[in-house]
This record gives sequence, C-alpha cells and structure tokens, in this order.
Amino acid sequence: MRFVLASASPARLAVLRAAGIEPSVVVSGVDEDAVAAGLTDPSPAELVTALAVAKAEAVARTLGPEDAVVVGCDSMLSLDGEMLGKPGTAEVARKRWTQLAGNRGDLLTGHAVLRLSGGGITARATGSQTTGVRFADPSPEEIEAYVATGEPLNVAGAFTLDGLGGWFVEGIEGDPSSVIGISLPLTRRLLAQVGLTVADLWSLT
Repeated sequence: MRFVLASASPARLAVLRAAGIEPSVVVSGVDEDAVAAGLTDPSPAELVTALAVAKAEAVARTLGPEDAVVVGCDSMLSLDGEMLGKPGTAEVARKRWTQLAGNRGDLLTGHAVLRLSGGGITARATGSQTTGVRFADPSPEEIEAYVATGEPLNVAGAFTLDGLGGWFVEGIEGDPSSVIGISLPLTRRLLAQVGLTVADLWSLT
C-alpha cells in the first residue's frame, strides 16, 4: 500500500517519518484561492477541509491503477474572527505578528484521506482538528529578526511550533502534531474509516 502525501510541507513529511511512515510526496498544485472562492460562506473547519479534499483529489487523479492511500491537508490560523493562511511576504508576516503577540488563536487543519484501487477512489474520509495556540509577546526586535529568517512567510499563521517560531509559543491546547501540519490522532481515525490501520503503513525496519 503506497502512502501518498499531497503536500510540499517538510514539516508534515517530518511528522509522518517520525511516526513510522515513509510517504511518497506529490504536490497538488491546487489554486487554493480559487477553491476558497467557490465556497459559499464556509465555516473555518469547512474551509480547511475543502482545501484538503481538493489537494488530495488533484493528486489522486495523477496516480495510476495502484493500491494507494492519499492524504491531503490544509492549515489556517483563526484569530479574532479572521482566517490567516501563509503571509507570503515579509510585510504581511510582520503585520501578522503584531496581531499574534500576546494573543490566542485556533490553528485549524483540514484532512482528507482517499483510498485508491484500480485507478479509482474506493473510499474517502475527511475531518478537521482545532488546536488552541497561546502566543508570547516578542519584542519588535525579535519579530523583525524572526521575519528576516524567512520562516514565517510560507507557513499558516506566520509561525511554526517545530522551528524558530516555537520560541514564541507559550502553550498549546490540544494536538501539537496538528499545529505542525498533520494531526496523527485524526489521521489514524480517518485511515480506520477507509479500512486501514497505521500498522499497515509503518515502514519500520
């Protein structure tokens, strides 16, 4: 059974590898803005789940007639009623951190698990995980130094838990793996819904 991660995220890949799975990485190339624009007033959970489904389905269409499971994920930070994705630029990342400092947000990660056989999707399961994040109150100099590293530009909410951003996270209320990008507990439950166990997929030697 081939495990395909429909994501370019090195953090998601690292979580899976540490948990005994060596996935194939296939990047979806999905236009996330277009997917979001096609939704009618989605809740935060519906938004991230729809994006995860779009990524997983796009990758599934590129695979041949093989037995595989495709996992897609998408993360955003909900802060003061606003959904925050990747900043993209230093200017936006700097602005985000003026919002995050000393505040609390919810990191939502949508998950889609597709089981493939014979070139088609035979089973699917979706869900989302919400984890509370309490942020420190870094000084302007610390924010500037963090933004200058480039790390916060390309991650949801402009922070990481497992990298340099971890210095500025005071606490987590919920599943830390979900904050990194893929919830192991939720993924295990979704795999069970498509007839697989994590032990079926472990690549331990």
